[in-house]
Amino acid sequence: MTGLTGLRAVHCRAALIDGEFAADVRITAQRGVITGVEAGVAAEPGDERLGVVAPGFVNAHSHAFHRLLRGRTHGGGGDFWVWREEMYRAAGALTPDTYRTLAEDVFREMRDAGYTAVGEFHYVHHRPDGTPYAGHAMELALADAAVAAGIRLVLLDTCYLRGGVGLELSDRQRRFGDRDVHAWLERWHALRDAIAADPRRRALVSLGAAVHSVRAVTPDDLDVVARELPGDVPLHVHLSEQVAENDACLDAYGRTPAALLAEHGLVGPRLAAVHATHLTDGDIALLGDAGASIVMCPTTEADLGDGIGPAPELRAAGATLSIGSDQHAVIDPLEELARLELDQRLRAQRRGVFTPAQLWHAGSVGGARALGLGEGLPGEGRDAAGLRVGDRFDAVELDADTTRTRGAELVQLPLVARAGDVTATIVAGILTRKE
Repeated sequence: MTGLTGLRAVHCRAALIDGEFAADVRITAQRGVITGVEAGVAAEPGDERLGVVAPGFVNAHSHAFHRLLRGRTHGGGGDFWVWREEMYRAAGALTPDTYRTLAEDVFREMRDAGYTAVGEFHYVHHRPDGTPYAGHAMELALADAAVAAGIRLVLLDTCYLRGGVGLELSDRQRRFGDRDVHAWLERWHALRDAIAADPRRRALVSLGAAVHSVRAVTPDDLDVVARELPGDVPLHVHLSEQVAENDACLDAYGRTPAALLAEHGLVGPRLAAVHATHLTDGDIALLGDAGASIVMCPTTEADLGDGIGPAPELRAAGATLSIGSDQHAVIDPLEELARLELDQRLRAQRRGVFTPAQLWHAGSVGGARALGLGEGLPGEGRDAAGLRVGDRFDAVELDADTTRTRGAELVQLPLVARAGDVTATIVAGILTRKE
């Protein structure tokens, strides 16, 4: 890195505005918020000169500790459930200190790849035997890692109380769980206060919530979450990632996971359903009619052999698409966006399932909406991605003249560029250039 610089004015050779690239764009900012966007103008003295600039990419689903498994699980084959055993072993070895170091490295890799915000779906709360750490040690380790890395973090503190439908937590899962849903909520509120009490943390870190999955809670727990979690808090859930999850839910409750969540009042605009791979037509209608967010994780879903979810059908039904790197087999927002389109081409046997403008939207506005970051919330009319007055100044600079990108139309860069073509990121008005 060449260092950190607070920005008041930049001049971009081109910048994404309302879904299209405009030339010679001057952007002004104060305290990390965009105050002016003007296209077709010359640079002024003192302006920071940038190339091709777009809103920063948003990683709406991350498990930072899964990075430990990259390149270590491919030799034996298997499926998600086999991979999960390796994941449990990795989780069991974490301490607050090791997690802080690991997470900072992961968050720096994200930032250098073009992500400017991340939703960390966090459930490694306690010591391996389930006894609590003092002072939210694991959660604040993640918060401090994000501050050090210079990335915006929405910490999705997760309710994880059961080892499966009708099962207690196993010894390997014990550190994930609180005593009950009320204890989780009590800890959640105390954690929110702890983050807010530190000016350095609260500048970049906010607290969201998650229910791990319908496997990890009871229907009564869902009722409590719906009733007692503050209504303005984004709520994430792993949904129908595996056929076995659907089968267990149907056997126990006679409903799909999406229908069970809806019955207990959790399907709405604040819900972000992660994966949503194996859905019925009824599930798609439920999520779409509610205006829910959908977090697709194409590289992880491919790595684990999960399947290809009905992304275009969900979008057509009214849901908002976003992306996540999940287990970090790959950390590259442009790869996720390309795979979002290319996997659907394989499924539909046609090209152009999503337009390039729709991919830009999924990479930025969609993720911000899923994480409750303001941009793209219902009623704000964010049908197109772009830099605009009033937004946080979170942005990415791309090199459109590498051997990979040269000659491409700028709007088509999600299908051409990769993380190696990212040259700088801006988070809250702070510019970080890659060496």
